[in-house]
Amino acid sequence: MSKPSLTINRQSWLLLIVLSVLWGGSFFFVAIALRELPPMTLALARVAFAAAFIYPIFKMQGGSLPATFTGWKPFIVMGLFNNVIPFSLIFAGQARIASGLASVLNATTPLFALLVLASFGEEKLILRRVIGVLVGLAGVYVLRDPDLAPSEGQTVGMLLCLGGALSYGFAGLWGRRNFNNVPPLTTTTCQLISSSFIMAVIAGAVDQPWHLPMPGVTTWSAVVALAALSTALGYILFFRILAQAGAANVMLVTLLIPVTAIGLGVLVLGEPLLMREIVGALVIAASLLVIDGRALGWARGKLARS
Repeated sequence: MSKPSLTINRQSWLLLIVLSVLWGGSFFFVAIALRELPPMTLALARVAFAAAFIYPIFKMQGGSLPATFTGWKPFIVMGLFNNVIPFSLIFAGQARIASGLASVLNATTPLFALLVLASFGEEKLILRRVIGVLVGLAGVYVLRDPDLAPSEGQTVGMLLCLGGALSYGFAGLWGRRNFNNVPPLTTTTCQLISSSFIMAVIAGAVDQPWHLPMPGVTTWSAVVALAALSTALGYILFFRILAQAGAANVMLVTLLIPVTAIGLGVLVLGEPLLMREIVGALVIAASLLVIDGRALGWARGKLARS
């Protein structure tokens, strides 16, 4: 099994940007849906609706589901680390903190991914990648709200979001080991189906959603957008980048999410663009260049020829 390159080609960078827009929007959709739905029920709705959207496409493309538990096992584990655990923790956290802060905390995922992958010997802990991630986190820190004074409830919410980011790190490890040669559509469909059954048990035990009042049109619209765009389409792109560029690189999308979330706020909602947001975005851009490595190689080459 060939290992993906530690650099990212032009197509993967473009897919990362598109994915950051889809996942950046997810925090907005979740914030709307949480007004009427409890976190576990929302997590169930996200994966179940996404599975319903993606399954007909999967079948039209000639896909077939695993016939044995052994065949389902990799997708069940991926569903736990990539859907069930992070969605449950992040949604519970976002019920206590602002969506913008949740997206900033989610940006710690590349650091967790680097540490997890290095700990299990999947990828080397290259100095420039560590420096790049730390610079990126510094950029995310610049993006944060400087007036934030977390209460006890907010602290719990922040820890829950960090737990979700750690789970994504383990999802990257599992995906790196098991899905390099699996079509992205197959991985997306099977992990979402697995997650739907697991979340149905959890939501049924915790929220008993059949007793909840019927949500309004705005909530349903947010759930549909969350499932179809941020989840079904988002995971197809995620697993494609994972196969092309590797687990540590695909997790870089979470550094871009706060930037795209701010950009969407400026372009769609007409929110003001603050200087700290411009500086933070530039710092994150610099970190991605360091992580990618090619810009540094080009600079060293120019210096050597001068």
